[in-house]
Amino acid sequence: MADRIVVAIDGMGGDNAPEMIVEGLDIVCRQNTDVHFLLYGDEARLTPILANYPAARASCEVCHTPDAVAGDAKPTSALRSGKSTSMRLAIDAVADGKASAIVSAGNTGALMAMATIVLKTLPGIDRPAIAGSLPTQRGEAVMLDLGANIECDAENLVQFAVMGEAFARNELGLAEPVVGILNVGVEVLKGNEAVKGASAILQKSNLPIKFYGFVEGDDICKGTVDVIVTDGFSGNIALKTAEGTARMFAHYLRQSLMGSLMGRIGALIARGAIGKFRSQFDPRRYNGAMLIGLNGICVKSHGGTDGIGFAHAVDVAINLVRRNLNEVIKQDLERLMNERRVLQSVSG
Repeated sequence: MADRIVVAIDGMGGDNAPEMIVEGLDIVCRQNTDVHFLLYGDEARLTPILANYPAARASCEVCHTPDAVAGDAKPTSALRSGKSTSMRLAIDAVADGKASAIVSAGNTGALMAMATIVLKTLPGIDRPAIAGSLPTQRGEAVMLDLGANIECDAENLVQFAVMGEAFARNELGLAEPVVGILNVGVEVLKGNEAVKGASAILQKSNLPIKFYGFVEGDDICKGTVDVIVTDGFSGNIALKTAEGTARMFAHYLRQSLMGSLMGRIGALIARGAIGKFRSQFDPRRYNGAMLIGLNGICVKSHGGTDGIGFAHAVDVAINLVRRNLNEVIKQDLERLMNERRVLQSVSG
């Protein structure tokens, strides 16, 4: 099929690879007949597993390599010695035009380093960021950066805002996402120079972005904005804190319901509502963070997920390819850069 989507898969990345990878692809293949997968990994391990998953077997082309990036490998080491690994070859497939996206559940640092070197960044982007979605009281929100850039300046945060807004439109289906910058307060004078500078740029910009201003930590789960922009240091801490809080809440809820006969009876009566609650906060539903800002679609799956979670990550990649996300980002960035040129010429 001339119009089919081709996705490269790191078949050896992740805690439970390659079984989890193939199981996830089988789920995706049953729902997407127009997608073909280049599955990079050890053929001797992949072929017997594929035999148990007919849908995946019919849509996957195994590209043999016995090498894989170790979970504890340093990014510099992976760059030097990982050119024949399943991760690197899957990234190369995107760079060579053989695939439109790459999905990996492997080493995050190695993936970021390899993808940045091989795919390079989009015009106007200084640094790629990790963008992912999370549940809120109003539905879902996008947050970036989730850990790629520990320190950021105002220009980086503005670029994240442009990319995050485009991601929210294409991945969450929001017509006009509202963007906010994470800060220690909502007052204009609060925060460091980076957040204050980024806020000033976005407020003056004529980009079609609905900029809310500053938001605080409790605004994330409230759903005050649809896109939360922050540096990777704060973003990663906020994400891990939210994940830990959700697990703690689930732990105490389970303990309360199972700790007595009346609690178990109540749980039985409310099993429908409890099931809906568990589904809403199931981390597998939000698996799949994009390394946004690269000249190619690159999606990172959580390494410890299962087949259902990996399928969600692959779905993210397919959706972003179908919606041509990078072209949307390029257009928005070009508009922003043109505005800055005009302002500079006027002020000069």
